[in-house]
Amino acid sequence: MIQIKDTCYKGTRILIGDNKRNVINKLIDTAISNGYEEIQMPIIQHAEYFEDKVGQENNNMMYNFTDRGNRNLCLAPEYTAIIQALSNGIFKYEKDMKLFYVQECFRGEKPQAGRYRQFTQFGIEIINPTRDYSNELVKLARSLIMRSITPLGKKYNEDVFLNDLKINTDATRGLDYYLGGKGFEIAYEKLGAQKQICGGGEYEGGVGFALGVDRLLEMINIINTDQL
Repeated sequence: MIQIKDTCYKGTRILIGDNKRNVINKLIDTAISNGYEEIQMPIIQHAEYFEDKVGQENNNMMYNFTDRGNRNLCLAPEYTAIIQALSNGIFKYEKDMKLFYVQECFRGEKPQAGRYRQFTQFGIEIINPTRDYSNELVKLARSLIMRSITPLGKKYNEDVFLNDLKINTDATRGLDYYLGGKGFEIAYEKLGAQKQICGGGEYEGGVGFALGVDRLLEMINIINTDQL
């Protein structure tokens, strides 16, 4: 995969090749096989959806603007807040509604390896759950990660990879809509400072998680390099 940054806004990039698309297709196939239906959401959102929900740090990094009608809008920094609004609105009477999405997110943070101002999230959400899905979602997140890296070649060692994959089921989340501020996170240690590749938890009206597709690509690059 070829990466071009020279002509791009800082923290964004042009990608040439099908590596990212192949990973996304594997994630989609896995979600569908587990009974999830795709939802597609606009990247332009009402800024009010994210107020007091995404944490102060993310609030400061949002791309906010007003339109010709002087409405306060933003480029979506994430999408669970939108799912939460749907769970309390049009889907209020739906139960155990399983959705997945592939969406572009925008945050004006300091760019570094594995961290971009425009990035892709693969999300899993269950609207208005009637039972505890915690263990099932952690298992699904792990399955999605494993699916994204197979096949990687004959020299790929699953035991070595799993040793570097850390699952924290009692993580403190920086997003204010998570109940008790808690959730789960999955990190790949070899990514260094930006090692988190998945995070999620329960919120009012639903439960779910999101995978960072761009960090999955970074992880795959590391694994491929280790094989050389």
